[in-house]
Amino acid sequence: MLGNFTYYNPTKLYFGKDSLKGLKKELPKYGKKVQLIYGGGSIKKIGLYEEIVKLLKDNGKEIIEDGGVMPNPTVDKLYEGCRIARDNEVDLILAVGGGSVCDYAKAVAASAYCDEDPWDKYFLREEEVDNKIIPVGCVLTMVGTGSEMNGGSVITNPATKQKIGRVFDENVFPRFSILNPVYTYTVPYYQMVAGFFDIMSHLLEQYFSGEDDNTTDYIIEGLLKSLIHSSRIAVKNPRDYEARSNIMWTSTWALNTLVAKGKSEDWMVHMIGQAIGGYTDATHGMTLAAVSLPYYRYIMPYGLPKFKRYAINVWDVDPQSKSDEEIAQEGLDRMEAYMRELGLVMNIRDLGVTEDMLEGIAANTFILDGGYKVLTKEEIIEILKASM
Repeated sequence: MLGNFTYYNPTKLYFGKDSLKGLKKELPKYGKKVQLIYGGGSIKKIGLYEEIVKLLKDNGKEIIEDGGVMPNPTVDKLYEGCRIARDNEVDLILAVGGGSVCDYAKAVAASAYCDEDPWDKYFLREEEVDNKIIPVGCVLTMVGTGSEMNGGSVITNPATKQKIGRVFDENVFPRFSILNPVYTYTVPYYQMVAGFFDIMSHLLEQYFSGEDDNTTDYIIEGLLKSLIHSSRIAVKNPRDYEARSNIMWTSTWALNTLVAKGKSEDWMVHMIGQAIGGYTDATHGMTLAAVSLPYYRYIMPYGLPKFKRYAINVWDVDPQSKSDEEIAQEGLDRMEAYMRELGLVMNIRDLGVTEDMLEGIAANTFILDGGYKVLTKEEIIEILKASM
């Protein structure tokens, strides 16, 4: 492995069917007022809301409600959450839901006591958080983002059509997270498979970087093979506990910062996908799916050895009597077949993108330099056209 790094993750995880018992252990560590954050009401349908409320009341907590978090949390919702947290002087933010709810909770935690517009300071200028940070805990009901064990937070500004992901430092990470795979059983199919591909994309965007022999790459290959195997089971039987638990655990490891260590990281699929989301409000994982293959086929010649390795080690491509290009291409072809098997969205037109949006999407795409090819705006437009 090349380079230097420090690894630290302060989040405590409780995993399994009895993991909610961990909430009883955590609640006494915090003050009385809890800002309970959740989404559109699915936690009420499965009975989790009532269970959480009872636990909070049994532990003497005062509940301050903050529901209605949308799949792509907006800057106006962030301002509302900050006002709720600040006006009520909450002691703990408890997020119950999927990645969007956890993302939003961390944004509120970091921004509630910001002395200026947090969108400008923390998302546009990406300055360090220099104000009071409210502790966060998560009860996860959907997998994909890895938000339960990292500092990531994605917020959308509909007025400017910007969707920006900010990775906060460890002081914003959830203090604890509850992971019960059973809570993921009732997620609709579309969102379920979108989450699966979000996991895959997290792994690939770290894997396709660097040229050294890196321990991390071997870990990523194992996680990818586990995800592919378990997702094929889960799409046939969403209530298969073994498959759903393996996927949940893979999702956490895919983006809890471990497999990023020693890697330069790419992240351009996410940058393009988030820019699309800023224009269309499309499901995050589907934006990634729609642009991934055009992007990877475009950069493949610049990172050919890694794409060859990916084909052989992840997709079991037989390299005999084939050129490196043929092996790499067959790996991406097998990835495409898998994606179609899951029923993922394979083009951005189906997500609401029109030709007249391409220039704006490209302009709103942050260009990073950690992958095998640093893109120009014109190249992003070509990739978008190939994704139509």
